[in-house]
Amino acid sequence: MNPLKHAEPEYESVIAERKGVDLFDFLLVLSEARRTIAICMLVFVVLGVAISLMIKPRFSATSLIMPPQQGQSLATMMGQLNALASLTGGGGGGGLGSSPLKTPVDMYVGMLESRTIADRLISRFHLQDLYKTRSMEDTRAVLKSNTRFLAGKDGLIHIIVDDHDPNRSSEMANAYVDELYAMNSHLATTEAAQRRVFFDQELGEEKGALAIAENELKQTAEKTGVIQIGGQAEAIIRSLAVLRAEIASREVQINSMRLFATDQNPVAVRAEEEISSLRNQLARLEKDPRNPELASTFGIPAGRVPTVALEYARKLREVKYHETLFELLAKQYEAARIDEAKAAPIIQVVDRAVPPDRKSGPHRAWIVLGCGFIGFCIGYLSAAIIRAFRRAAEVPEYAIKIARLRSGFQFGR
Repeated sequence: MNPLKHAEPEYESVIAERKGVDLFDFLLVLSEARRTIAICMLVFVVLGVAISLMIKPRFSATSLIMPPQQGQSLATMMGQLNALASLTGGGGGGGLGSSPLKTPVDMYVGMLESRTIADRLISRFHLQDLYKTRSMEDTRAVLKSNTRFLAGKDGLIHIIVDDHDPNRSSEMANAYVDELYAMNSHLATTEAAQRRVFFDQELGEEKGALAIAENELKQTAEKTGVIQIGGQAEAIIRSLAVLRAEIASREVQINSMRLFATDQNPVAVRAEEEISSLRNQLARLEKDPRNPELASTFGIPAGRVPTVALEYARKLREVKYHETLFELLAKQYEAARIDEAKAAPIIQVVDRAVPPDRKSGPHRAWIVLGCGFIGFCIGYLSAAIIRAFRRAAEVPEYAIKIARLRSGFQFGR
């Protein structure tokens, strides 16, 4: 006769009893293993106290800044954003991602999180030696974990730095503000600054060309003895020089716009149309048969004007041309310089960080309570497992398996 068959009713009753686990089972385990649970909790509480005492205190310093608001020009914002993207490599720790920035606050938070500013702070405060890290990447990760940039609903940016030294935490928070200001000034090389640099170069070249043309006119006058020509011819030469200078000025303007605009830009298209109109006007003026003195000046049937007057007129034409072009470039240079001065955004510091007089962590009470809770869970779990094994030993089928399991461990010894 199989003894398991006689044990089936008893086994089923035990299984039914085990399925009915409720609050009373929980309290029963607590009552039976209260001493074990209390010992586990005590051990872990002592461990928590030791850990909380070993952890160094942490201090948090905060700087508060107000970035430029939406009043800044769109060209300025886009110019800074493009420069920032090339500077940080388009991501990789910068936190910018692929989504467009909606407000200046988002853009400046991205600048604060950039690798460039992080490396400057690492070098300035020798953080690699302080954090005892092997690589710059690990140092950046530790610095990032100790730094927070919070954008408030009021449009202000909170720069919070955690450190074990209150003085160093305030110095690092203020250093973020200084580095942001330096980067912002560097990125202020926008459309106006590029135009200013371009016109500065063109102005220098044109100044040299004007000096050469004036020197050649002087040499021609000394060689030929001609000091002036007829009033009508001079007026025509001056008109031609002005037209040629206007054409050259428009061409320089188009070249400068190609630094930041496409050929379909409305301003570039309008400049091209103006150049075409000026060239047609210049061609009609040069070919006008009613200007005999003009024809003589440009060497087209020059029988009425002596050769010396023709040579002098050509040199005078070059001088007038370079004079007019120099004046036009100087005006555009001054306009670009004024635009550049207006384009630089201003970061206002609301509060500079001061050394905190209270620590922000660690919270020793929470550490002790957390360790006590872990000790309670471990003690209760171990007591519940022991109780489950004891109850399983009362079932013949599980008793046989437990006996085999024990014999296996003893055989292994």
